[in-house]
Amino acid sequence: MVQHPWRLGAVKQPRRSPKRQGETKAEAGKRVTLARALSKLGYCSRTQAEKLIADGRVSVGGRTTTDLSRWVDIDADRIAVDGVTIAAEAKTYLMLNKPRGLVTTRDDPEGRPTVYSCLGDADARFLSPVGRLDKASEGLLLFTNDTVLAQRLLDPETHLGKVYHVQVNGIFGDDALAGMIEGVVEGGERLQATNVQKLRSGDRNSWIEVELQEGRNRQIRRMLDVLGFECLRLVRVSIGEITLGDLAKGEVRPLTEAEIRYLRQRTGLEV
Repeated sequence: MVQHPWRLGAVKQPRRSPKRQGETKAEAGKRVTLARALSKLGYCSRTQAEKLIADGRVSVGGRTTTDLSRWVDIDADRIAVDGVTIAAEAKTYLMLNKPRGLVTTRDDPEGRPTVYSCLGDADARFLSPVGRLDKASEGLLLFTNDTVLAQRLLDPETHLGKVYHVQVNGIFGDDALAGMIEGVVEGGERLQATNVQKLRSGDRNSWIEVELQEGRNRQIRRMLDVLGFECLRLVRVSIGEITLGDLAKGEVRPLTEAEIRYLRQRTGLEV
């Protein structure tokens, strides 16, 4: 069995919006900076919103503001651009079977094809991926303009497991399986899988199923590298009870009402 000493350093926590006494986490997520509010409402990107604010074209409650650091309540404050009140876009929830070779970003400085080439709809311009799959990875990727839900899905406190089917070179034995569960240290981080099991093996490679609760950057590939294995293929097949199913590679479908309700319940946004 592989043994690895490890040490965790202090982790910098992301900046959060101020929270009033007695307020729930979901309610606090509705108060954001003005530029982010315009982005959340689907009006424009945050960069475009900052320019609109700086140009004096945005008002809150009927009063023009150029304060980029101002906090607003998306539900309670009346936000307008050029005097026209901004209404929230209808919430959209999509599932993509991401093909290998696409980067999970809207625009790539290197000109590589992105996951947005699969969406093919102008209305998707304000949809954002929930988390990432690296260029070489495939499988289930969610998109939404429901930023509160997206943030909750990415929060480690949600404990929503993600399952991957992974092809590795060589025979993945019991020691390697135990090493994935026990955890390894790579790049100063302790990386650990929640559950690992062997699916099948051939003469030259193996398929394993790996479940992660909190996915770090290239976590599975990094773990396998420490254990002496090369990741040949990595496919995310589920997020909680949301499964890829028979969705064809490169295809997109809306989430069902039951799937949306499940995600909202699991993240504490709905009882």
